[in-house]
Amino acid sequence: MKMTWKKGVALAALICFIGYLIAIWWSAEPDVIEQEVYKLDNGRQVTGYATTTSLILTVEALLDKPGGWLSNDVTPPSILMDNMPAFEFGAIEQARDLALIMRKEFSRSQSQSTADKDLLAAHSKLNIEHTSWLVPSAESEYRDAVKLLKLYRARMIAPENPDAQFYARADNLNEWLKEIQKRLGSMSQRLSASVGQERLNTDLSGDSSARQSTPGYVAQEIKTSWWKIDDVFYETRGATWALLNFMKAVEVDFADVLKKKNAQVSFRQIIRELEETQQSVWSPLILNGSGFGVVANHSLVMANYVSRANAAVIDLTNLLTQG
Repeated sequence: MKMTWKKGVALAALICFIGYLIAIWWSAEPDVIEQEVYKLDNGRQVTGYATTTSLILTVEALLDKPGGWLSNDVTPPSILMDNMPAFEFGAIEQARDLALIMRKEFSRSQSQSTADKDLLAAHSKLNIEHTSWLVPSAESEYRDAVKLLKLYRARMIAPENPDAQFYARADNLNEWLKEIQKRLGSMSQRLSASVGQERLNTDLSGDSSARQSTPGYVAQEIKTSWWKIDDVFYETRGATWALLNFMKAVEVDFADVLKKKNAQVSFRQIIRELEETQQSVWSPLILNGSGFGVVANHSLVMANYVSRANAAVIDLTNLLTQG
């Protein structure tokens, strides 16, 4: 009986150790997609091919990485993991934003034109709850979205099919950049709140006639829960990874627009800041010291890069509007 008890403990310890190793393997983040893959094999340049391909490859990378899609897993060890599911959520949110802009702006010539049927269906598929594991599961819907995006891409690059189009214009690009501003601004605030701060209410600033539905706080203590700090960090890391993939593709498709506005350098600066967010994390834990304290604060470092990227996006938006 005594030996059986020891064997049971040893077996449980072995299972936990194997699960730990699997969790480490499944936590490996996908690589950033390089611009070389955004070119057609025959060397032909088709406007929209790079952006559509980047969206396809980004979603596929999330589905095909070690462990697959983990956000909806209900079994160990993935149910005990939170960093990679947070990464996945941040990335899929960026994919949803780009799919929305492709449906509303990039594929339409004017406000009265109809939305592309494949993009409309793909955007709907991407909007399923990322934790859904019953029928339909999140990964099955995302794979269907990839198939629809490939159908749109095939129709778009076919010279004999003028129905599927991608319009690279300054106003279209600006609409996407406005969505990015909101995402980056929110991420920066959540990361900065890791140390806690008293924030004054500026909701109605700049407009004396502005009103809101109910009275707000004059000042409020904003602080991210200690239990959520690493989730916010990795959600931001996933979002900036996906955004970096998309930015590199958009730089290809909107090259003429950026050149005309003399905005190539401004666009490259955004990419440079986003690349910094993907540096290797050497610490086994996401540490968040108290501002200038002894312990490092990874969230504030990430917030710095995100804020600088957001500032560059705002500058680029102004340049595209006024230039």
